[in-house]
Amino acid sequence: MPEGPELHLASLFVNRVCNGVVFSGAVEKSEVSKSPDVPFTCDAYRVSAKSRGKEVRLTLTPIKTDSDDKPPKRAKAEQNQEPMDVVIRFGMSGFFRFTPENELPKHAHLRFYTREKPCQVLSFVDARRFGGWQANATWQPDRGPCIMFEYESFRENVLSNLKDKAFDRPICEVMLNQKYFSGIGNYLRAEILYRLNIPPFAKARTVLEGLRSQSEEDEKTAVKEELEVKSGKKSVRDSAPDLLSLCHTVPLEVVKMGGKGYDPEKSDYSAFKAWLQCYYVDGMKSIRDHNGRTMWFTGDPGPMAPKVTKSPKAKKRLKKEDHDYTDTKKGAKRKRTETSTKESKVAKPANSTKTPTAQKRPSRRQSVSKGPKSTQEEQVIHSKENGKPKGRRKSSTSVAQSQTGKAKRTKGSQRTPKDPSTPQLNNTGKRRRMSSSATEPQRRSSRTSRGV
Repeated sequence: MPEGPELHLASLFVNRVCNGVVFSGAVEKSEVSKSPDVPFTCDAYRVSAKSRGKEVRLTLTPIKTDSDDKPPKRAKAEQNQEPMDVVIRFGMSGFFRFTPENELPKHAHLRFYTREKPCQVLSFVDARRFGGWQANATWQPDRGPCIMFEYESFRENVLSNLKDKAFDRPICEVMLNQKYFSGIGNYLRAEILYRLNIPPFAKARTVLEGLRSQSEEDEKTAVKEELEVKSGKKSVRDSAPDLLSLCHTVPLEVVKMGGKGYDPEKSDYSAFKAWLQCYYVDGMKSIRDHNGRTMWFTGDPGPMAPKVTKSPKAKKRLKKEDHDYTDTKKGAKRKRTETSTKESKVAKPANSTKTPTAQKRPSRRQSVSKGPKSTQEEQVIHSKENGKPKGRRKSSTSVAQSQTGKAKRTKGSQRTPKDPSTPQLNNTGKRRRMSSSATEPQRRSSRTSRGV
């Protein structure tokens, strides 16, 4: 994430590439950006930049050209005549590029076009779109003085507000509060606390309270130190640094080094990696603070360290394991059945070469020819309602045994037809409905008697 040194280097980059360049036309915004439009249109204007903490302010200043000396045929009301300030925050991955128009970057969300031919474009690039801008704006009032270029105001702002409840938090979390540490980010806080051997989760007020008396004593000994520096016996860096002084000097070291790769013309990270002593260095410890930001340190983290020290990946793994139901009764039963079926499929007899197949059910003819079945299979289940037999069909031998005392029907015998006039009763004693063929003569005779 770009921090104070990187935003200052970005402002230096804009001032260098835009020196003597005239821009023209309207300021364009990409269609996907959710930041507000920049209502600025001018035939000729210049662009300059200045940084403060984690903000960069672009100033668009209209200028007069040779064509402006001629009387205009028609005045253009939409032309801006006054300068406009655009304050930009870089978010997680913002930076500036200055390219030809045909080589416009993919994630260029704010574009300024030059007047020269071929046209050049100064664009603000933000792939993750966490950054933003505000037109006709000034520095945000809730941000404190800059740690690099307003050091005295920065120091006074911190020491005079130690009673604020913000300093009840750990020092590593307070250092990300831009109200007091404007420009400090994740890698700067790790490097500063490591150099002073301060536990990152020590209480901020406890760490900073001793600096107030030290600043008062420095006023008394200021003349003595100036004499030692002029005589060459002592340099400014030889004086014992404290937390606030390192918040000023460490970012300036990064500026002198050229940043950590946010300069679009410089993508070599080797110098910055060699400069790091704690941040992402092998052998160092890391822990998530209460805001979810990774803190790199060594030694004891401090008394206010979070109890949960697991990374988000470990939490995801635990969540997946919590939703695994293999340890429950239902899951254990399912697991046992699956393993038993697998074992039954895989297991084979040692002596036999062919697995035994299930015996086929014999057909009806085969069952009849083989003789009578067991008495359990030949039982007929009668219904309680109508006494009709239900279940398996009887075999020929069982039918012969059950119909004892009744005349056996021969193969070619026919059933004697019953008189249709006499009512027929079923097994329950109710009158059975006549068939259509039996009642048809009666229907005809009734129709004839009616005269139909």
